[in-house]
Amino acid sequence: MWFAAHGRDLPWRRTRDPYRILVSEVMAQQTQITRVEPAYLAFIERFPTLEALAAAPTAAVLEQWRGLGYNRRALNLQRTCRAVVERHGGRLPDTLDALLALPGIGPYTARALLVFAFEQPVAAVDVNVGRVVQRALAGAPLPPRDRQAQADAFNAPAPWATTQALMELGAPYCTARRPACADCPVRDMCAWNRARSELVAGTAEWPDPAAPPTRPPAPRFTDTDRYHRGRLLDALRTAPISAEQVPGAAQTNDAARARRLADALVSEGLAQWWQGTLTLPERGEHRVEAPLPEGSWVEGPG
Repeated sequence: MWFAAHGRDLPWRRTRDPYRILVSEVMAQQTQITRVEPAYLAFIERFPTLEALAAAPTAAVLEQWRGLGYNRRALNLQRTCRAVVERHGGRLPDTLDALLALPGIGPYTARALLVFAFEQPVAAVDVNVGRVVQRALAGAPLPPRDRQAQADAFNAPAPWATTQALMELGAPYCTARRPACADCPVRDMCAWNRARSELVAGTAEWPDPAAPPTRPPAPRFTDTDRYHRGRLLDALRTAPISAEQVPGAAQTNDAARARRLADALVSEGLAQWWQGTLTLPERGEHRVEAPLPEGSWVEGPG
């Protein structure tokens, strides 16, 4: 099988531990695998079990998440683990309904656990697998439900290996904008490739069934709220910040924007106010959910 010879040797592919697979799946959402691998190994070393992560201070979890971005994923991961301890005695359930009932678990993550941890005959259809399904299997655009059904049917005989292979094809070969069809190991069985090869010379190109939508140019990352939120949270990982220091920590001259970003971190559980200081969240009686009053904010350095 092509995947057995060419699949990447990733640490979460060497385990069927549901907790470790959960960590890898949450980390891999919207983050490149090259960044995930070292972060995953360090995270597992610090929190080796589901119970260890559930019992850890939230501040410690956010500190360990440094560099991965989308920090709400860390919060949701810990909430999931705490719910598993409370409802299932620390063991992740192995049914779709029970997994979907947990906080922080959506349809993709639930199916990823079922196939990668429990080797059940379902498919985990992420954006990469979705492209492969539409191009190679269907040769036509499919709504999400049909992509799932077609992937489930295709991988039923060997669910773990087949889903991993589909993901591996979607990363270096069946990419969104410039698929490497000439080098693809399944080009001869690809429905889209066959349809294009059968076109009469001189006719229009067969449309890409997985063509990404056209979007307006994105703003520079350093101009986005996400960038300034990240700078503020990185500063909190180092030390608590006074209200006066918040704009500077967020790297903005806009005090109102800094206030909004800090308030958002507090409302999402990523930070807390305590005695006029913004800190990482900790469990305990001193947590303050409300933002500081309007008069507590001042202009800060950029």
